[in-house]
Amino acid sequence: MSTQTLILALDLVGILAFAVDGALTGIRTARLDIVGVLALGVVTALGGGVIRDLLLGVTPATFQDWRYICTALLGATAAFFLSRQLTHLNRPILVFDAAGLSLFAVIGATKALELGFGPLQATLLGVVTGVGGGTIRDVLLNRVPTVLSANSRLYAVPALLGAGLVAVAYWAGLTWGWIAVVGAVLCFAVRLLALLYRWNAPSPPGSPPL
Repeated sequence: MSTQTLILALDLVGILAFAVDGALTGIRTARLDIVGVLALGVVTALGGGVIRDLLLGVTPATFQDWRYICTALLGATAAFFLSRQLTHLNRPILVFDAAGLSLFAVIGATKALELGFGPLQATLLGVVTGVGGGTIRDVLLNRVPTVLSANSRLYAVPALLGAGLVAVAYWAGLTWGWIAVVGAVLCFAVRLLALLYRWNAPSPPGSPPL
């Protein structure tokens, strides 16, 4: 499998995961009809990638490849019709969100590196790609974005680790196509461990306990 094919596959899986996450979050927290569910799923799935591409100065991939939008619609539609079985379960939403975060973080860093950006800039763009869709989702639902919450369970930190690993591997001259997979797994594992063991980033001194 070529690097480009691998990157596309990871991108589409991330879109699918975030579409399901966005749709299920909307169904669970707000009274939405099918239009609202599909819109929230698509925005969650594609928002981070659009922000990334605009910052990179390129036409968003969403508007160049029909597979992006179709994958997002597929995920959101599946969540809509399976909502009765899934909305009472907190775990599927968190797992899909962690998967989308992980895949988008490494894809964002990878695309930045391919366009000649440095490791630091690529890492930051990876984080923005990972948290962008979820942030738009939360704003539309009138919630404090997860990435800004003191009770976020290390939402941005895992994305930083995954994207940073990809950037360091590229800077070190390693064969980094499959490093993207390793970075995604690292991000996913740290995020799930943070959820399991209730890890949070440090709060300001004197802040009340969470």
